[in-house]
Amino acid sequence: MNYQEFLQRKMFIAADSGFEAGSVNKNLFDWQSAITKWTLRKGKSAIFADCGLGKTLMQLAWAAAVYKYAKGDVMILSPLAVAEQTTCEGEKFDIPVTLCRHRGDVRTGINVTNYEMLHEFDTSRFVAVVLDESSILKAHDSKTRKLLTDSFANTPYRLCCSATPAPNDHMELGTHAEFLGIMTRAEMLATFFVHDGGDTSKWRLKGHAVDDFWRWVCSWAVMIRKPSDIGFSDEGFSLPLIHRKQITVPSGDPLPGMLFSCEARTLNERRDARRMSLSVPALQKLRGWRMKSTKTIRCCYGAT
Repeated sequence: MNYQEFLQRKMFIAADSGFEAGSVNKNLFDWQSAITKWTLRKGKSAIFADCGLGKTLMQLAWAAAVYKYAKGDVMILSPLAVAEQTTCEGEKFDIPVTLCRHRGDVRTGINVTNYEMLHEFDTSRFVAVVLDESSILKAHDSKTRKLLTDSFANTPYRLCCSATPAPNDHMELGTHAEFLGIMTRAEMLATFFVHDGGDTSKWRLKGHAVDDFWRWVCSWAVMIRKPSDIGFSDEGFSLPLIHRKQITVPSGDPLPGMLFSCEARTLNERRDARRMSLSVPALQKLRGWRMKSTKTIRCCYGAT
């Protein structure tokens, strides 16, 4: 063994603990399919994808593939308002999902409930778990984070999905890594961080460990804001530029008791200004145009 090989063995890389998926849900885009297959191969991983990138479909496709491979039930935990939406998304993409409130509601396959109902279920019966909006793990001293981490410590397959972790929010990355069973938060801090001055509650990433830290994060999490971030085309994804045109229209006389017209500032003033501008001919001519473009109208009292 040469010195370079020795260094390679010392690198912190999360090992694969999943399986190779031959195919996943056909409704996935090519880049979504690549992410889903990667998370299945990792076994325990996280998808930190920006809003609108289809995390719900990817986690459903992941859950369906795990259920098919492991022949065991899957639990998806989500915020209260999202659980029912997840079942609707499952119907849309032909992935059966059961909405549960108690352990008696659990059915073979994929089940979804909200975080507040976790205590109602026997978590040991599930071979996989998905945390939707997994930033619930953010606070390292919260009871919810500890309950989730302890409840699924022996679950073979785990997936976290969230759009909120920022690259500079190292503590949130640490709590995610601990839930996934990759490295505890304390181990992460001891390995890659130092105390910042005399404040023991603040940690700073070691200068010489920056590359190693992000290489380690990339071995268990994918961060993406657009498809080109992972080598795919943005065609059909990037929205065209928004063209805004400001139009100022007269809106009548000054309010009673006021000598001059003034710009509407409060909510009531803006509402009154819009109401007064409805009869302005110049605005009426724009009704057909407003459907084709985006405009901003400056609301003022009186002529401008």
